[in-house]
Amino acid sequence: MKSIFFTLALLVSFSSFSQTAKEYFDSGMDKAENGDIYGAISDFSKVIEIQPNNSQAYYNRGNLKTELNDYDNAIADYDKAIEINPNYINAYYNRGHSKQDLKDHDGAYKDYTKAIGFNPNDAASYYNRGIVQDDLKDHYGAISDYTKAIKINPNHSGAYNNRAISKVRLGINGCSDARRAKELGGGSDKLIQIACN
Repeated sequence: MKSIFFTLALLVSFSSFSQTAKEYFDSGMDKAENGDIYGAISDFSKVIEIQPNNSQAYYNRGNLKTELNDYDNAIADYDKAIEINPNYINAYYNRGHSKQDLKDHDGAYKDYTKAIGFNPNDAASYYNRGIVQDDLKDHYGAISDYTKAIKINPNHSGAYNNRAISKVRLGINGCSDARRAKELGGGSDKLIQIACN
């Protein structure tokens, strides 16, 4: 009888841990949505204590750390999410973004490329990789990526705007891109003036 009670107590204990992790996770999501970043980070940390292989908790905590401009620790969380789930596309994308903010252009390029490998129809990954290539002074590569982003999303004003800038840097006429960016709500009259001269 004692061993049955102990086994039942152990099962209840394990199920309560599982429920507690879910409760912390849900609480973390609620706090994040309501702007309580530190409270949400605390809740996701508790989820990780209970479930150390919860890639989504690491990912969410990384996103929150990114909001606090704590890029190094955000990258550590994205690293862990990817270690647990090597196919975590959003973790590659967001890690690339954090690396980009730290001026780790090569690392950001690799992460965006990995994200594109998983989803070749993601305009945002091409667009951001284009920005990285511009930062690396590979303006032809940037133009190629902005073009791919536009092909996927023909209304991507940022891609038109940045492609115009890359063309201007190379001495290529970027007038139509600058005008299209402005039509779509991005760009500027100044860029049109520069790109169309």
